[in-house]
Amino acid sequence: MSVETDPLFQDDAYLTVCEARVLGINDRGGVLLDRTNFYATGGGQPGDIGMLERADGSRIAIGATVFGVSKSEIVHVPTDPTPLPEAGETITCHVDWTRRYRHMRMHTALHLLCSALPYAVTGGQIGAEESRLDFDIPEAGLDKDALTEKLNALIAADHPVTQEWITDAELDANPDLVRTMSVSPPRGSGRVRLVRIADVDLQPCGGTHVKSTAEIGPITVSKIEKKGKQNRRVRIRFAED
Repeated sequence: MSVETDPLFQDDAYLTVCEARVLGINDRGGVLLDRTNFYATGGGQPGDIGMLERADGSRIAIGATVFGVSKSEIVHVPTDPTPLPEAGETITCHVDWTRRYRHMRMHTALHLLCSALPYAVTGGQIGAEESRLDFDIPEAGLDKDALTEKLNALIAADHPVTQEWITDAELDANPDLVRTMSVSPPRGSGRVRLVRIADVDLQPCGGTHVKSTAEIGPITVSKIEKKGKQNRRVRIRFAED
């Protein structure tokens, strides 16, 4: 039987610390909470790491956050064997903010990349150092410098990034909202979260994002690879790196 974790990160991606109640420990030693600010691995975005602080000041290092037996259950996986909290304990969740914020900036940059290249997305991966999207592009000659310039213009425009919700039925009636061929939009609760970047991009997404494109900072298209007859892999990095 699964538990239900309130995903606080969906409404506030900037929540670095929160209190939560322990619901239990699963059969693999993962900590289950009634709510969390830790993002669980999904949609190409890695789960958060950080630590859980107990009332006595002891800390449990968390090396991964994943979904449990259902998409409503979020599991906090300790890095090392350590005494675990009891059900009913109140603990404080501390997200590794430096890593999370880079993922937020990268994820939003990939949405801009989707708008800059209006083709079906066949795959992708978000990282703190480098991220990528794969596109279904027939014999396309992409220019790294031109694409870098286009992305940075969108970033510098300081577009607001907001979210809204639609029902599963509304998404079914608007299939063009789905850009990814390999990843299905997060469903199961009867509603689907959309991430909107002004009038630039709108698509279903369960990930964490910045509030404005200007927060992303300058981006460089580091590499464009041919991964098949119609598949092009576009890699991006922060220019500051």
